[in-house]
Amino acid sequence: MFELLKTDASSKARLGRLTTTRGVIDTPVFMPVGTQGSVKALDPRELIEMGTQIILGNTYHLNIRPGLDIIRAAGGLHKFINWPHPMLTDSVGFQVFSLAKIRKIKAHGVEFRSHLDGSLLFLGPKEAMEIQRVLGSDIAMVFDDCPPHTATPREVKSAVERTIRWARECREQPRAEGQMVFGIVQGGSHAEMREHCAKELVAMDFDGYAIGGVSVGEPEPEMMRAIEFTEPHLPAHKARYAMGLGTPAQLVELVARGVDMFDCVLPTRVARNGTAFTSKGTYSIKGGAVKADFRPIEEGCECFACTKFSRAYVRHLLNVNEILGLRLVSIHNSHMFLKVMADIRAHLAAGTFGEFRREFAANYVPTEKVRLQRSQAETR
Repeated sequence: MFELLKTDASSKARLGRLTTTRGVIDTPVFMPVGTQGSVKALDPRELIEMGTQIILGNTYHLNIRPGLDIIRAAGGLHKFINWPHPMLTDSVGFQVFSLAKIRKIKAHGVEFRSHLDGSLLFLGPKEAMEIQRVLGSDIAMVFDDCPPHTATPREVKSAVERTIRWARECREQPRAEGQMVFGIVQGGSHAEMREHCAKELVAMDFDGYAIGGVSVGEPEPEMMRAIEFTEPHLPAHKARYAMGLGTPAQLVELVARGVDMFDCVLPTRVARNGTAFTSKGTYSIKGGAVKADFRPIEEGCECFACTKFSRAYVRHLLNVNEILGLRLVSIHNSHMFLKVMADIRAHLAAGTFGEFRREFAANYVPTEKVRLQRSQAETR
């Protein structure tokens, strides 16, 4: 159940509360991505200490490894990974997109080759929902068709119609006890297709709605337009989730556009390359400029990495390939994303979000390009 607590006077930003069987989620919220049952380089204790309310798992990857038999025997995904709090499982829609060269779309699903061993697999609405039922996630996503940003209008229209048809099939499938199901709106950068898809899904009365088909190679302005085309057609009393987004600056702007939930692999992905996120942008810790810099990764940050270690030490660890180095940057980056969302919630509650938004945009200047597009190994 989603409860809308407050709306911002200067934008479409919303303060809310999503109640699941395993706990309450304060929104807007950032959800760390644990594609294969683990947020890369971080353990559950660290995630909880930095304020994580909900994490993600991926249906496709978990179904392949370790497989449903193991997860079923463990008592479900929560017990298997020792995560007692809410969890969302992404369905297979993005894999339909990312495995385009080795898949065939059929009426009731997709036939494709495993990215591991090439074995033939078939997944559709029925299969995707059954896997998520066994996983026991608190929020399951429908099986959708995510077209690339280069798709023709005809291809996007076909993907939208498949998404609607498959969503209807997903709606009819059995669920785990207390499991919510979110519909996913597709439509590329076409306003009329986004509207059509959203209205059809809303009529099915899902527990929440996601905006899919973003961060799939399109430029940022096009991504923002896709959000703007979709949001007006989603009900105010249901949670709204933008899939696979984004940088801290994008999160602030997307909240202002009426989105409640986000996920992205960026915090841990770029950490492994030595890139740190700060409230003023990104920088490389591996660079020579911080060789003798004994300040924390980000001054004023209260995460474990910043309160205990210096940039110089973290740089040394990264450059000699010590695992602790990438762990410390992953801790900081993840904490930073969660802190941005906590600040957003605080300002929404205080009625000062507009001022926060302006100041954040003025101060945040990306000093490096960070890769936003998704990969098969880390999705959404």
